Amino acid sequence: MATDCITTIGSSLIQHGPLNDRVYLMKLSAPDAAAIVPELDALASAEGYSKIFAKVPAGSVMQFLAAGYRIEARVPGFFKGDEDGFFLGKYFSQDRRRSADPGIEEVVACALACAGERRPARPAPAWQITEAGPADANDLAALYGQVFETYPFPIADPRYIRETMTDNVRYFIVRHEGTLIGASSAEMDLPSMNAEMTDFATLPAFRGQGISSCLLRHMEQAIQPEGIRTAFTIARAAYPPVNILFARAGYRFAGTLVNNTSICGSFESMNVWYKPLDGPSGRRSAGLSL
Repeated sequence: MATDCITTIGSSLIQHGPLNDRVYLMKLSAPDAAAIVPELDALASAEGYSKIFAKVPAGSVMQFLAAGYRIEARVPGFFKGDEDGFFLGKYFSQDRRRSADPGIEEVVACALACAGERRPARPAPAWQITEAGPADANDLAALYGQVFETYPFPIADPRYIRETMTDNVRYFIVRHEGTLIGASSAEMDLPSMNAEMTDFATLPAFRGQGISSCLLRHMEQAIQPEGIRTAFTIARAAYPPVNILFARAGYRFAGTLVNNTSICGSFESMNVWYKPLDGPSGRRSAGLSL
């Protein structure tokens, strides 16, 4: 499975490469805010990428908008529970800018209509839901390699899984009679007090049984003691089950990232969903009126 590289500009974390044909500003470091916009443009131009995708706090968003970025999603309280996060896109190709799937709005509407209609799934007695450790990395990589033809990060590589386990990524697994049948991860940004609920995968024979729902609930309970105040996901926009999963779990729709990610062999638009987790009172949204 081909992958893009993760590196830094200044102290800011980025990913870029031909697989996703983009630059992804994963985490903006405050000292870089004034200078990073032209550097991102220069990298995209030098490599011929068709998109820049950036996650930035409200306090830095105006300089990106002035440089031709557009707001694709907005998460209230994304940073430390009190500053909004903006998911921005800048395009260098008209084809990349246009969504290829007109059914995305219907998927979102269906998911929102399903919100709260069903009680959470209960794990089957034979399932073992646990947090994964380094010894599970080979099984995790095999599961991900079987489920995803392509993926934006190298999760089919057990070395990558072991490495990220040491960097605030917590993997959770479901086993049935010893066989790994489902998995997910929570990528925690502890300083910003948010976590991405991601990397959901279930063996085809076990789909439709509520495995992802059980994993999501388990992850939420596990990360709250870490001080996480906002959980979010970047979900395949045209795939109803994952959008319904998060809507039923109380997540709110934040927007759509157009042609954002190479997954399962092609570019797909992605929906952003978020959920404020229980935490200290007095949560506020310090954002912009945009």
